Amino acid sequence: MRTFEELRKVLSQIENKICYRFKEKQLLISAFVHRSFNNENQECAVDNERLEFLGDAVLNLLVTLFLYEELPKKSEGTLSYLRSLLVDTAACARYVDMLGIGNFMLMGRGESMHTHRGRVTILADLFEAVMGAIYLDGEIQAAHRFFFTHFKHTISEMVQNPMRNWKDELQDYCQKRYQKPPTYEVVNEQGADHSKTFHMVVKLDEHILGEGRGTSKKEAGQMSARQAIQILERT
Repeated sequence: MRTFEELRKVLSQIENKICYRFKEKQLLISAFVHRSFNNENQECAVDNERLEFLGDAVLNLLVTLFLYEELPKKSEGTLSYLRSLLVDTAACARYVDMLGIGNFMLMGRGESMHTHRGRVTILADLFEAVMGAIYLDGEIQAAHRFFFTHFKHTISEMVQNPMRNWKDELQDYCQKRYQKPPTYEVVNEQGADHSKTFHMVVKLDEHILGEGRGTSKKEAGQMSARQAIQILERT
């Protein structure tokens, strides 16, 4: 996708893929315009950042309600962890791949979708923007119907078979053995704002237990805790 006009011509294709017809087409257009395209095309006065901001809140609300209703016996900590798995960058990028709408995104020439980290972040932002656009166009009922029509089976599987919560496991281990929690420290971050890589270490006092990298501080923290747990399991 290279021009505004090309995007306009495929709106019906996008609507077919997401199974939602927009009353206000401009919302759909805005959702698919990355800020890099806006920066390189002065005549373009829209991008998806504000929709992304709104869609993030809508997605969190829908997933929170789902978990609260479906898992009445789970603790607040477990619910928070499961929610983070269902709304994080990797999950949102996966939703876009499942819909098959990533290639419709308008971006500037300098923006690359070929690096994994950059692609995942851009796709995640796109999904949140689409969520925000649907909410504005059809209110919460439309956003709810869109999300659970496409992804209820996927999120149910993720809830039933979640990834290990490495940070919680390390926290429990340190509290039981040393009566103190580990601490996390970002030692380096690289890349543009939309495709940063964070390098983090986890320590107990001044002793480094593990280190990890990720496209968010949360992911880097999980990766550093994972390394720490894996080292502890071998000793």
